[in-house]
Amino acid sequence: MNDWPEGWSGDDRDRYGRGSASAQPESARVMRQVRRGQGAPGQGAYGRQGPSAPPYGNGVPQQPSYVDGQGYGGDYDSGYNTGQVYGSPGGGGYDGPSDPGGGRGPRPAPNWRKRIKWTAIVVITGLIVTTVGTYFWADSKLNREVDLSKVIDRPEQGDGTNYLIVGSDSRAGLSSEQKKQLHTGSAEGKRTDSMMILHTGSNGDTLISLPRDSDVEIPTFVGSESGKTYKGTGRHVKLNAAYAEDGPELLVRTVEFNTGLRIDHYVEIGFAGFASIVDAVGGVEIDIDKGFKDKYSGADFKAGKQTLNGDQALAFVRTRHAFAASDLQRTKNQQKFLAALAHQVATPGTVLNPFKLYPTLGAGLDSLIVDKDMGLYDLGSMFFAMKGVNGGDGTSLNMPISGSSGGNLVWNKTKVKQLVQELNNDEKVTVTGN
Repeated sequence: MNDWPEGWSGDDRDRYGRGSASAQPESARVMRQVRRGQGAPGQGAYGRQGPSAPPYGNGVPQQPSYVDGQGYGGDYDSGYNTGQVYGSPGGGGYDGPSDPGGGRGPRPAPNWRKRIKWTAIVVITGLIVTTVGTYFWADSKLNREVDLSKVIDRPEQGDGTNYLIVGSDSRAGLSSEQKKQLHTGSAEGKRTDSMMILHTGSNGDTLISLPRDSDVEIPTFVGSESGKTYKGTGRHVKLNAAYAEDGPELLVRTVEFNTGLRIDHYVEIGFAGFASIVDAVGGVEIDIDKGFKDKYSGADFKAGKQTLNGDQALAFVRTRHAFAASDLQRTKNQQKFLAALAHQVATPGTVLNPFKLYPTLGAGLDSLIVDKDMGLYDLGSMFFAMKGVNGGDGTSLNMPISGSSGGNLVWNKTKVKQLVQELNNDEKVTVTGN
């Protein structure tokens, strides 16, 4: 009986190779044979009974045996006889670190300390860049229009820093509707509704209101626009008339001449800018001792704590006809409100909130007029000093008054001299005002 498939001859056997009793195609001859156990003589590769391969001859060399891992080295078929194909018992496939072939190991655990370190570096760097960028942006928006170098015959520099803070009644930038809404009227030019001296030093900060009706002498001065020298004639006017006559430089010159106190910085804000700042911070809370109304300013307030918006705040600081003390009471209200505004601006809710900080800075810086030597740091120091005055760390008062002359308020020269001396020496202020 012929063990080869029907139609196969001996030549076919020689052509396809010898050594296998089973009829297999060419691919089986060149593949590694998988044997699942010790085969007995006469058994096929998969344990089936079959005839032995015919003997080699005709000059064909004996081929290596693949039985039991023999041939091509003893370990050639290692693992295949047990079904351990990829290194896992039972042929379970790749299982990571147990791979004897040096396969890819597990992903290393993240280095959280390094990640936190780099995150902190990125955040801090971002904050520094933002802070520096904001500082230079804000500093560039300051309107440095007042040149104090034009002021002549100035007093000696004392200890501490003195700011002259002016609230003007400028209607610049206001539409007819806004003028009506804010009760500002339509007067041409600019006048001063409020003037204050803020002294900052190591013994507490002092805020002094200068009533607009204060009686002062206009000294010799150099015109801010013409450059001409105008000799003093002993002429007495209300303090706000000095501003109306030749602007900030003459006002500074007049204050220094009548007090003997050197002014280091000048800050001015108009109607529109003041209202915009108040609105930008979301209003300012203030406690009004006694309610009042004034048809001229549009004020209509009840007593108690309340939050004022920009329009209401402007009416509050401008009102004087509703008070028996007129301008003296108004200056007290101005001090109270400005200190409350400074406290509101300097809170973390404003400083750390970009949605409040940038509108506040934009509204404030666009509307402020300062001297040429004023920096953003000086402006910040001024606001924090005003906040300190409101917090009880400083002193606030009106310029001491001794009486009136022709409707002008006359300063108490003795008290003014003592007050200026204490400020120049940066001493605790003991003088009281009206």
